[in-house]
Amino acid sequence: MLNKQVKAGVVHAAPVYMDKAAGLRKVIATISDASVKSVELLAFPEVFVPGFPYFTNCYAPNASTVALYAAQSVVVPDDLVEVQAACAKHKMVVILGISERMRDGYTLFNSIVSIDADGTILGVHRKVQPTWAERLVWGQGSGYTLKTYEPKNTGYRIGALACWEHTINGARQALIDQGEHIHVGCWPALDILDGFEDVACSQIEALMKAHALTAQVFVLCPSSYVDDTCLKWLEQNLGPQDKVKAGGGWTAIIHPFCPIIGGPFRDPIDTIVTAEIDLSQLDLVKVYVDGAGHYKRPEIFRMDVNREQRWKDETDVVGPIPRNVS
Repeated sequence: MLNKQVKAGVVHAAPVYMDKAAGLRKVIATISDASVKSVELLAFPEVFVPGFPYFTNCYAPNASTVALYAAQSVVVPDDLVEVQAACAKHKMVVILGISERMRDGYTLFNSIVSIDADGTILGVHRKVQPTWAERLVWGQGSGYTLKTYEPKNTGYRIGALACWEHTINGARQALIDQGEHIHVGCWPALDILDGFEDVACSQIEALMKAHALTAQVFVLCPSSYVDDTCLKWLEQNLGPQDKVKAGGGWTAIIHPFCPIIGGPFRDPIDTIVTAEIDLSQLDLVKVYVDGAGHYKRPEIFRMDVNREQRWKDETDVVGPIPRNVS
């Protein structure tokens, strides 16, 4: 039985597009803002640093642009020292979406970093399957990083997936089997993409509610929106385009039985959506459905997850990575 309430926050904000240093400063400032609201657990959107590579949807493939994006991508843990310090200062668990660059390498991943309230990096999840044009930018993560983590002195386990990775039922079940209690589904703005204006938010809501119910977890759904910084960067560096517009995003907190308890928020304004999560409510939910127990039916359905190391640095980014205080 989990008798604990958690003040959770989800970030709805525009990244500082293609500027890693400024983007990380915004992360730190947002953590500070969340502390004023007594947030204990804060989740950021997908690849909040340095922003989503919308250029893959707007222009012909261009390796030079990916090289620019790589230069602004985050190396773990080197670039996160001050973010770790902010987590420790404000005693806050933070889930942060980044474009991750392999240390001493050129391979990129769509990654989610989980940082404990003492600044320890619990681990990094690398999106197992980049979607559509994302494959021009990011490599495939492996089952090695498909993990849940238990922040110290919390009693809950938290997992995270990025965007359409939620359509991979095996990835979701892998987190369910690890006893996930809270799930972070990180998203960029998609309803501003040509062809997705009328469907993206409905897709996000459907996927997040489906995981809330089938996993019996509270779902935190942070998302970004597109601002003029992004649009100007695209036009100034790559030329005019009409495939991405300003605005977008769908940010919410969802109960395991699917009511929305925070948000949804869709305005092009930086904000933190908050809600009190009462983990004791999972007891009743799991009497009905327990995806890691009586509702799994393991004698009928079997799943094998390949958790072998694939990339040479995975043991370095799957924590714990203590905060360097020297």
